[in-house]
Amino acid sequence: MITEKWDKILEDEYKKDYFINMLKTLQIEYRIKTVYPKRSDVFRALRLTDYDNIKVVILGQDPYHGEGEAEGLSFSVQEGIKKPPSLKNIFKELKDDLGYDEPESGSLIKWAKEGVLLLNSLLTVEKDKPLSHKTLGWERFTDEIIKKINEKDTPVVFILWGSYARSKKVYITNPNHYIIESAHPSPFSARYGFFGSKPFSKANNYLISKKISPVNFKLD
Repeated sequence: MITEKWDKILEDEYKKDYFINMLKTLQIEYRIKTVYPKRSDVFRALRLTDYDNIKVVILGQDPYHGEGEAEGLSFSVQEGIKKPPSLKNIFKELKDDLGYDEPESGSLIKWAKEGVLLLNSLLTVEKDKPLSHKTLGWERFTDEIIKKINEKDTPVVFILWGSYARSKKVYITNPNHYIIESAHPSPFSARYGFFGSKPFSKANNYLISKKISPVNFKLD
């Protein structure tokens, strides 16, 4: 369904009633409503960042619900789409932290290929209806993904922005891993602890300290 490795790790979830029922519901939703991201991109974050390659996890809540925005990665928008305010603030902090200018595109595919798992808790959403798929079962599935990553022996950095992402700390118990948490990059909260938090350099410093090659966060 995703990749050979992810399928092996998640095979027990695939067999559970909630997951089977969720996929059946989604088939109907995609047929009768406008749902984002497109069906082929629902598991894109996992396809682009395989389990063995994860260095950093950035958790989001649900996909962008505007037309043409979501591409299956948290905080990321498709090429040619106007950058949402939270993403603009992420790029401001990237500039302040590592000196990289804001890229032209708001797509974070390059990060995903560098080992940054850009995981939303909910993997689908109905157009113009944020959190519309909250009751489908996605959160149970993605919480299980976090638990499976927690089992990794290789150190992973978890970047948790905002209270929702921070609520997932309960699943990150392995002392090999490192948690970076701050306010959310949204315009409503960025000035209350997101700006100046330097998550990118902190993540790379931790990886280097564990003899893991750092992530190249430069996008252009």
